Amino acid sequence: MALDLLLTDDLGAVRRITVNRPDRLNALDRASLDALHTAFAAAAADPGVRAVLLTGAGPKAFVAGADIAEMSGLSAVDARDFSRHGQALMSRIERLGKPVLAAINGFALGGGLELAMACHLRIAADNAKLGQPEINLGLIPGFGGTQRLLRLAGRAATLELCLLGAPINAERALQLGIVNRVVPAADLESTAIAIAEQLASAAPQALRGILDAVLLGGEAAIDTGLDFETQAFALAFATEDMREGCRAFLAKRKPQFHGR
Repeated sequence: MALDLLLTDDLGAVRRITVNRPDRLNALDRASLDALHTAFAAAAADPGVRAVLLTGAGPKAFVAGADIAEMSGLSAVDARDFSRHGQALMSRIERLGKPVLAAINGFALGGGLELAMACHLRIAADNAKLGQPEINLGLIPGFGGTQRLLRLAGRAATLELCLLGAPINAERALQLGIVNRVVPAADLESTAIAIAEQLASAAPQALRGILDAVLLGGEAAIDTGLDFETQAFALAFATEDMREGCRAFLAKRKPQFHGR
């Protein structure tokens, strides 16, 4: 990939994407955003990819934020476009239709936390630090931080993180519901791969139905969400994977799902 800003490799049906700017703590510049757009579009289009694992290169950072050196020179118009470009990436990840797991191996600050929150599940190393420190630069979050953090952790926690700008540790992030699990740093990679492989072995259309229903339900009235759930539930009965799942359960064996 261009300039090796990202590293990608496949672990069976899991596509691992690694932000590869360790000398800049994997900070996101426009080129990195472009590379991530391309990588996630490719993962969405590849039928052999059933789950995505996203992480950062090196032991210090998942993504430490946006690239301040690049961002400091933006005009207001440029900043609007940069924000929209970042938000489009986060929405692409959130709406990928395949589960995306973030393995947070260090700092996830600013745009890095926004990137992690766009993923469907988040596993953090016990030494990770997470936060929205934009206030310290005279800014506000621009890649969806005020909105996704609000939906994950609630109003009080969002205002605390965004107004005070101080990072929190992984255990506090777990308490607030920002991450799903905290594991020792030495176990992060193996734990994340195991979870990603579990996701990749599940029925793809059922996974997508759950992702779509939860995403819609977070934004819609409950009756709208319930109606969507009913439709997705019914559609699952038209799949061979549903028949295979039931047969495997009755035969007391592991199902083999093929996305049909």
